[in-house]
Amino acid sequence: MNYFPWLTTIVVLPISAGSLIFFLPHRGNKLIKWYTMCICIFELLLTTYAFCYHFRLDDPLIQLAEDYKWINFFDFYWRLGIDGLSIGPILLTGFITTLATLAAWPVTRDSRLFHFLMLAMYSGQIGSFASRDLLLFFIMWEFELIPVYLLLSMWGGKKRLYSATKFILYTAGGSIFLLIGVLGIGLYGSNEPTLNFETLANQSYPVALEIIFYIGFLIAFAVKSPIIPLHTWLPDTHGEAHYSTCMLLAGILLKMGAYGLVRINMELLPHAHSIFAPWLIIVGTMQIIYAASTSLGQRNLKKRIAYSSVSHMGFIIIGIGSITDTGLNGAILQIISHGFIGAALFFLAGTSYDRMRLVYLDEMGGMAISIPKIFTMFSILSMASLALPGMSGFVAELIVFFGIITSQKYFLMPKILITFVMAIGMILTPIYSLSMLRQMFYGYKLFNAPSSYFFDSGPRELFVSISIFLPVIGIGLYPDFVLSLSGEKVETILYNFFYR
Repeated sequence: MNYFPWLTTIVVLPISAGSLIFFLPHRGNKLIKWYTMCICIFELLLTTYAFCYHFRLDDPLIQLAEDYKWINFFDFYWRLGIDGLSIGPILLTGFITTLATLAAWPVTRDSRLFHFLMLAMYSGQIGSFASRDLLLFFIMWEFELIPVYLLLSMWGGKKRLYSATKFILYTAGGSIFLLIGVLGIGLYGSNEPTLNFETLANQSYPVALEIIFYIGFLIAFAVKSPIIPLHTWLPDTHGEAHYSTCMLLAGILLKMGAYGLVRINMELLPHAHSIFAPWLIIVGTMQIIYAASTSLGQRNLKKRIAYSSVSHMGFIIIGIGSITDTGLNGAILQIISHGFIGAALFFLAGTSYDRMRLVYLDEMGGMAISIPKIFTMFSILSMASLALPGMSGFVAELIVFFGIITSQKYFLMPKILITFVMAIGMILTPIYSLSMLRQMFYGYKLFNAPSSYFFDSGPRELFVSISIFLPVIGIGLYPDFVLSLSGEKVETILYNFFYR
């Protein structure tokens, strides 16, 4: 038994070390950037060490658990712990945040505040993935919003205030439902609140009440991991944010919603989930088709990538809705895989914007001549996004397909219909990806521009894109990396609640 508080250290370290940024000397931004970079790398190494040496893969229960009484007045505990479901997103958070910090080197305005907000966001994300207490989960969930809002409204594009306000209205509106659900579940059937995940998982509710709770949580998570029709904040936000913020938004923030769906809606409210699952699947298929066809109509490069990530989140919803072992594993794999691919695409869009200062696709063209390295990485990662076999996206979507087809819960005809519609969605994906590549890099529009004006990506940008590209290939060739983390936990969830 290990008594060192690993998770508390991992959660508290970034923000406490980040608050020291304001005491660093004013001169130059280099010191601040290196300091933030070192904190991110140290945190990633610490997380990896703790998970390698103190996490057992074959144990589906909570590990590295910590339980400190925080507020005596209403039994509020600082409860942290991880299991197979949350270890993947936490490692993804560490990886993407480190690379996003590296991607943000060109930021010079107010760089101390910028890097402090990046680190604060880091803490909130890991805290929400690792918390074992409903109220603590809610607090971390809210704590996430403030840095994102500031990063949007201070370092965004032209319409940044509009999109930041839209973001905060949507997410805070969703969080109200989350708070109501948390309080309702915690206060139900006892005099003092029970907010512990383990005790709540064994509690049973009247079906009507459970459905009401489920709808509340579903609205909150549908705003965060955008489920149609609550997705409209996402294209605006991504279109205006600085691209390092975009990496964090697409890579991690969207995954918090999907994680919450599995963690709360499936584990805590299984009966309502088995009622709502067919509707989730229908919404997911609609979302894949709708977002892929909307993405085709976007002129703005970042908005096109944003709609593509909405379309990919549809697979996660379908995997969660097919109450099978395979489907849920595929959803978790898609969470990790799209975290890498979405972040990489936004990063490359941002770097090409830094070169060209063009936002709209119909103004671009012929960029492959002047920036061949960016063109190569962009092509490879677009292929990964359209689920080329050998990349992680293909494996994840294939496993979700299998999960839907082998599901015992649905009849044959609906399953065939849904897989058919999903297949149409997977045909639409290459259309917008490849047309994006064609409009940006092929053609002859920028031939006559002075070629000395552009310079290809430097070692830093190449390092970021390659280090995102390697896990994508790795998961595609050997998906057991991720599946072995979550397999036991998924079996436990399904066996405990749905096959009893």
